[in-house]
Amino acid sequence: MKYNPLSRYAASPFSLRAARSGKGDDALTAGRPLLGIPRLGRASFMGHGLAVLTAVVAIVATVPAHAGRSCESRKPVPPQVIERGMKLAEQTSAALDAEHARSGAQVVALARAGQDLSKYGLRYSHMGWAYKTAEGPWRVAHKLNECGTAVGYLYRQGLGEFFLDDLWRYEAVYAVPTPEVQQRLLAVLQDKGRTKALQHQPYSMVSYAWGRKYQQSNQWALETLAMAMEPTTVRARDQAQAWLQFKGYEPTALKLGPLTRMGGRVGSANIAFDDHPNEKRFSDRIETVTVDSVLAWLQRTQLAAPAVVLVLKN
Repeated sequence: MKYNPLSRYAASPFSLRAARSGKGDDALTAGRPLLGIPRLGRASFMGHGLAVLTAVVAIVATVPAHAGRSCESRKPVPPQVIERGMKLAEQTSAALDAEHARSGAQVVALARAGQDLSKYGLRYSHMGWAYKTAEGPWRVAHKLNECGTAVGYLYRQGLGEFFLDDLWRYEAVYAVPTPEVQQRLLAVLQDKGRTKALQHQPYSMVSYAWGRKYQQSNQWALETLAMAMEPTTVRARDQAQAWLQFKGYEPTALKLGPLTRMGGRVGSANIAFDDHPNEKRFSDRIETVTVDSVLAWLQRTQLAAPAVVLVLKN
């Protein structure tokens, strides 16, 4: 598990257009160094308020962003992007703290909207597991794709880092698991070795939900949940996927034609389709793990409460 605050890693959208144009989750990530600015957890943006936010915006605006397919194409980060992301992080922190005070929640599934995925019937692009630390602030464990390459790594980040992105919509969504699920997940998230147990570096943003050749960000989060729920029997990805199938998880089936698939594969190192079964791939059916499908399944199986949406307040 890497701990770098704001390093150069991009998350996993499910838009081939975005991968080519370098927008949203795939273009500007919650991961770039802030030239000595401390980790942007709750203490930094909640404690010092507008003064710290103004300083962060001023510094980050001078640091080049990293484009989706590589770290070589760069553009300045608009100050309003940083400011709005930090405000959404502050709003999310307050909501999660209120949930903790009300129900004792310590772990939630947390997601953001980095891309316009409406043409696929999707609303959110990237998720991780947010958990409350003993010190107070919430941290997010999630998988990030390294600058559009064919590998991904795990990170623990503060909420400020998680939302420091050129989001398509400044909106967050979270779902509170049942107390038993939270207890099992927290034990994993607090253990570096267990958190990394099902991490698989080879990465494709549209990896096959039931395959093992690649692993995208939402897939890691879902498989890690399976391991947390059945720690004695789920110790490998195939076992995690078998448990998810048994529990009725249904991946999203994206309708991607041959020209779209070819364009995505040729133009981006982090897009591959060769792990999908031929009968599904050549019928334009790409089954992959999405935030929307995970949230629906969590509620359907009563593993979590209905999702709560947070829209940035003006």
